[in-house]
Amino acid sequence: MIRFTPILLALLYGIFMYRFSVRRTHRQLDEQSTRLDDADLETLTRKMAQALDLPRIPVFIYEIDPVNGLAAPDGRIFITRGFYNKFKQGDVTAKEMSSVIAHELGHVALGHSRRRMIDFSGQNAMRTALAMVFNRFIPFIGPWIASMVMSLLMARLSRNDEYEADAWAAALLHKSGIGVAPQKSLFSKLEALTNSNAGTAPAWLLSHPKTTERIAALEALENRWSRVDQS
Repeated sequence: MIRFTPILLALLYGIFMYRFSVRRTHRQLDEQSTRLDDADLETLTRKMAQALDLPRIPVFIYEIDPVNGLAAPDGRIFITRGFYNKFKQGDVTAKEMSSVIAHELGHVALGHSRRRMIDFSGQNAMRTALAMVFNRFIPFIGPWIASMVMSLLMARLSRNDEYEADAWAAALLHKSGIGVAPQKSLFSKLEALTNSNAGTAPAWLLSHPKTTERIAALEALENRWSRVDQS
């Protein structure tokens, strides 16, 4: 029993961190967000809501500067103030912004948002447990190896989630009559909008797929839908 104590403690720590993270995230979003009030975006979200048989899609502005969109574990959709400012400045079109909302809706519909919170807490627990185990056999560098293993695993899971959310969003945009083109055009702008150097890093180290690969996946979907429509 004693040999399993570190692992049990790590699992208990993971459960505690999950609950703590959920409460902290909810509180932070409540304190730093307001309901989105934009006629152009409301027109497009209404089209998506109709395609989903929903009365409306509530979207919020998260008052932080980085350009991003996110889906909270409770299902709310957020666009950061920095991203919304890019839209108001004309760097991003209304349809491109709607593709961000559709993508985040995909995370919610596919259960990614809640699972990511669990994964984050579980990752800390597993990293601690692996570090304890590796340190017995490989002193000093064991914790580093455990951290690297977990980082690679979580990056892979995150990339899979992004592909799935992209596909879900593409289907919604297609059904809504908005089309997939704004989704692809936004991807081509993302690195410039976020001042990202991600394109220089190995793809398998990234939490998001490479832009070219995401666009290629969307084009493959479009080709498949086109063949179905013609048959």
